[in-house]
Amino acid sequence: MTFVHGMWSIPLKKNCVRLVIGKRCLKRTHSLNIFMDSKQQHKAALDDVNQKGHFVRRESQFRNWISREKIADFAAEPCRYHLYVSLACPWAHRTLIVRKLKGLEPVIGCTVVHYHMDSMGWRFIEPGEKVPFCTPDEINGAKRLRDIYFQVDPGYDGRFTVPLLWDKKRKTIVNNESAEIIRMLNSEFNEFAENPALDLYPAELTSKIDAINGVIYEVGCFSLDEKSTEELQNVNNGVYKAGFARTQEAYEEAVTTLFHELEHLEQILSKSRYLCGNQVTEADIRLFTTLIRFDAVYQYHFKCNLRPLYSFPNLHGFTLDMYQLPGVKETVSFEHIKKHYYMSHPTINPFGIVPMGPKLDFSVSHNRDTQFS
Repeated sequence: MTFVHGMWSIPLKKNCVRLVIGKRCLKRTHSLNIFMDSKQQHKAALDDVNQKGHFVRRESQFRNWISREKIADFAAEPCRYHLYVSLACPWAHRTLIVRKLKGLEPVIGCTVVHYHMDSMGWRFIEPGEKVPFCTPDEINGAKRLRDIYFQVDPGYDGRFTVPLLWDKKRKTIVNNESAEIIRMLNSEFNEFAENPALDLYPAELTSKIDAINGVIYEVGCFSLDEKSTEELQNVNNGVYKAGFARTQEAYEEAVTTLFHELEHLEQILSKSRYLCGNQVTEADIRLFTTLIRFDAVYQYHFKCNLRPLYSFPNLHGFTLDMYQLPGVKETVSFEHIKKHYYMSHPTINPFGIVPMGPKLDFSVSHNRDTQFS
């Protein structure tokens, strides 16, 4: 009997294992080596939990940079680069929104993985398989995202994450850090972009954007009026800290901190249409991809249920505003979002039942455009 991803697996017959969760046993039919060969296991988020039960996210490992300079190793060129994403993943979602807003879809291709992530990680659909928005991997012919990581580095021992930015010319991974990918999409492809004038990281706002990004993601010190400094915790990662906590103490700490920061962001958005004023920046995109998933997934699945998002009038209005920006709606798939989370975390939802609700309408009026005109 071995312990894998928070579950005990007991070998039974060929192609069959029994998963023991608490005192319950669930019988599943799988290839035994998926569960028994630890070297073949996908390093899931639940593996990144420390001894005190706190979830600690790992850093991305591929950090090359695309440059507008023609002599750069990774020079910006049309149709040279390709994105691998999941429509469920908030980190990958950032890159899709920036790609859409900048008008880079004809310049940078994209392949969407299947929404279900099993013990082997993300997979691509098979030829003939029908899943909305998904296609087989036509760039590398891979069956799974892990195959692409191993193609570049056979000794790779990190997580097989999205987004992944691929260089078709050099046949290698450029970057798998979403924060850096969106910066490259924003600034380095303007020569080929349909909307080059849009700057999501303008020079005059970089300090404020960086500070707010620290609030949204990790611990940071930040002041809107520069007269007071408050230590703020994360939001993007906070929902995962709550959902993947392994102790009551770690869970309560994460949820308390998360809602404390949501209150701070609610106050910020009571004073301006967007986080840094009345123009959209990358900080808004980074916050939006968490908020759009909040009531559908994080409130229930990750037990972030002190208050629903709609009980925060400014955060909720901001989410509606962002969703209704031209092109953003097309990057959102609640089918992928809900099916991924509820079906891919058996230690949280062992039977993989996907709830029918809640019924959410992001097309209703938000009035933030007139409120802050």
